[in-house]
Order: sequence, then C-alpha cells, then structure tokens
Amino acid sequence: MSLLRQAADWTRHHAALPLLAALLVVAGLVINFLGSPLLVNIFTFFCVSLMMVIGVQVFMGNSGILSFLHVGFVGVGAYVSGLLSTAPATKALGVPNLYPFLVDIQIPVLPAIAVGGLVAALIAVIIGYPLMRLSDAVAVITLFATLIVFHVIMTQWDNVTNGPRTFFGVPEYTTLIVALVAAVGFLLVGYWFRESSVGLRLRASRDDRYAAAATGIHVMGVRYAGFVLSALMGGLAGGLWAHYITSFSPKAFYLTEMFLLISMIVIGGTGSISGAVIGTTLVTVAREGLRQVEAFINNARVLPFEVYGLTELVLAVLLVLVLVWRPAGVIGGQEIGVRLLRNRRALPQEDVPTD
Repeated sequence: MSLLRQAADWTRHHAALPLLAALLVVAGLVINFLGSPLLVNIFTFFCVSLMMVIGVQVFMGNSGILSFLHVGFVGVGAYVSGLLSTAPATKALGVPNLYPFLVDIQIPVLPAIAVGGLVAALIAVIIGYPLMRLSDAVAVITLFATLIVFHVIMTQWDNVTNGPRTFFGVPEYTTLIVALVAAVGFLLVGYWFRESSVGLRLRASRDDRYAAAATGIHVMGVRYAGFVLSALMGGLAGGLWAHYITSFSPKAFYLTEMFLLISMIVIGGTGSISGAVIGTTLVTVAREGLRQVEAFINNARVLPFEVYGLTELVLAVLLVLVLVWRPAGVIGGQEIGVRLLRNRRALPQEDVPTD
C-alpha cells in the first residue's frame, strides 16, 4: 500500500515530465510517419532548438542569471564534433589552413558529438568559477563580453574554424528520430537537475543569495555546477545541430541565435522545463509562419519593396509584450500537469456578499 501511495505522490508532484515526454514522442512519431518533408524538417529543428533551450534553462532558469554565453558553447560543440567526424579529404578542401594533425583525425559521429560536449564543459570548468562570483548586471555584462571573445576566436582562428567563412562537409546524422530521442533525454536531465538538491539550492540562491548563503549554501559552488552542466548540454546540442545543418559559420553562434533562444525561454517561462517546451513551440511556430508570410509578400510583390527582418521584428515585439504583461512567462515558472491543475482548483474563491 505504501508503494502505491508513493507512486501516487510521485505522479502528483512530477506529472509534467511523463506528460511532456509523451506529447513530444507522439508528435514526433506522427510527423515522422505521416508528415510532409517540410514538417519533418521543422520538427527536427524544433527538437534541436529545444535541447539548446533546456540547456539555457538549466543555468539561467535556476540561477536567475541571464547567460548570453550559452550559444558560444553550442558553437564549440558544433566545431569540435564537425572537425572530428568530417572526412579528411573534405576537411583539407574546406579548411586549407587546418593543422595537419587535425586533418587525419576521423571518428564516428556519436563519439565526436560526445567529445564536443566534453570540450565545451571543460572550457566552462576553466572559465566558470570566477564568473560565478558575479551577480546581477555585472554577471550579465561579463558573460556577454565572454561571448564576444568566443566569437572573435571563432572568426579569427582560421586554422581550426576556417575563419569567418563557411565550414562545410559535416556528415548528416541528425534525423527526426535521433533529435527526438536526444530531446527526450535532455528533458530528463533538465528535470532531474531542477529537482535535485543542487538545483533546489541553486534556485534558493536565485531567490535570495544572502539568505541562501546564511543557511550554509555554497552559492558559487551550485552556480558553478549549473554552469558546467549547461555548457555540456549546449555542446552536445551544438554537435547534433552541426550534423543536421552540415555547414555553418561563426555568425550562427552569435547575437541573432542567442536572441532566439532567449525569446523561447522567456516567452515560455524561465523557471520550469515546461516553460522551455512551450516557449520553443510557440516561437518555432511563429518563426516558420512569419517566414512563409515574408516569402509570400516578396514573391507575390504585394508591396513595392521587399520585406526583410519581419520574423525578428515580430518576435521582438512579442518578447516585449510578454515581459510587460507576463514577466514570469506563459507558464509562470510552474510545471504543467496534475500539480498545476490541482493548485488552480485550490485557489480560494472570492467571498460573495450575501443579503
């Protein structure tokens, strides 16, 4: 009987995880077998984007520190996995100045993606601890400045990244099923970290770091753990993204993409994994719809001039509206499922005056 009660309690408190995973798997399988090639591509990109956003949520959502640097770790994972998995002849052609010892290296795709994630995590281990000493606006500015450093290295280190030019020839590996399995895995890891003791202490430091420190929480330590895990997830997501896109340049890991990721997590709600899923869904649908509208306007010559940047403009306006009217995001920092529904039903009713 106690086991049944424990299972029931777990279901009430953690209903969001199986619900989100089930919805994701069902949608993916239906689209994979019945959807058009366009829908398959959109859903695959959605899954890869969701992995990146969950990586952002692991650190930003639990620590309260806005990190622009996450997209830099995505770039590290993309370049490292691409260099390790691309055929030597293709690398020699695409990166003429590549270091000779890198030209001859070629390993299978999955180990290459894993190494890319580990390299991103190692960089986070090296640079992370002093950054985690900072808070509020100082931390945001410093992390943004570090992203600029990453971008400069990517655009100037032509012996590895081919400089500002396109790195191409990465073998295609990330299918819809691969992206779906990885996205479900990221859901599990993100939710596990959120509910772990480190995640709980990190959220405590987010709410009041002085009170958290007074109760014995090592604020820098829990931030450091979240930062490194976020970097690892970003590197892995970058490797899967690279083997889906197959060609890219450093501009893919800079402000435009980071704005997109932040829009997804802020619109959905930074405080929960459910917010990451909802925000990624809404922004992906809006982005693809606006792209179609923009293409129709330009192809049909509805206006006397061509329209560019409509997607970014509408997403920026949407982000401002959400921040003004719903600062906690659409989900409001809560996880969807039985617990959220129960909490809403439990809200006290307003007293109705009686005669």
